[in-house]
Amino acid sequence: MTKIHQTALVDPRAELDGDVEVGPYSIVGPRVKIGKGTRVKSHVVIEGHTTLGEGNLIFQFATVGSVPQDLKYKGEDSQLIIGHHNTIREFVSLNPGTAGGGMVTRIGDHNLLMMYCHIAHDCILGGHNIIANGATLGGHVVIEDFVIVGGLVGIHQFVKVGTSAILGAGSMVSKDIPPYCNATGDRARLRGLNSEGLRRRGLSKEQIEGLKKAYRIIFQSGLRVKEALGMVRIQRLKRFKRLERFLV
Repeated sequence: MTKIHQTALVDPRAELDGDVEVGPYSIVGPRVKIGKGTRVKSHVVIEGHTTLGEGNLIFQFATVGSVPQDLKYKGEDSQLIIGHHNTIREFVSLNPGTAGGGMVTRIGDHNLLMMYCHIAHDCILGGHNIIANGATLGGHVVIEDFVIVGGLVGIHQFVKVGTSAILGAGSMVSKDIPPYCNATGDRARLRGLNSEGLRRRGLSKEQIEGLKKAYRIIFQSGLRVKEALGMVRIQRLKRFKRLERFLV
């Protein structure tokens, strides 16, 4: 059964599935939908046109669905959609979309959003990502899957970070980061592959070696991007057919 603490303020129009828990002094707005098994701890505010899937855990003082920090936002009926089994830690802030970005901010499944991180309007997160303490995603940022964003990282608007990349703590990211790569620095630069992350994900030594060869061709050969990608495709066809879904 749904468990709502007597001090919580849950609008009667909100839709809460079975086994949802809402802790002391939390506030749930009228247009909120919460899937079964989700636990909302104390002093959480969930508002706006917000949908949460199943099995999420939201810690105290998180702000979920508050209006975007975008001066162009004029009250449009945009959404925040959160998937399943995400952990949202203390003081995380998540904003819905805007008319200028598709009207939706979307969070996938199995993400860990650590304390004080901010996911701005119109961002799209895939699954199995770790966004560390104090990291900030500007508007319209895309994070694919299995990405690690280090503490205090700042990601500029409209940047895309590819699957299994890692961003070193304190990095300022103003350009797209390719899949599988390690990027660090005041203006983040590529430093090779995210080798440890790829091993943790379960890629074989052969697969990682194939990605290393592709990395050297694309980013270190001095070839133009089109030429380098052509060479990678040739190498893949001759020697790395099993890696097709992993190579650019």
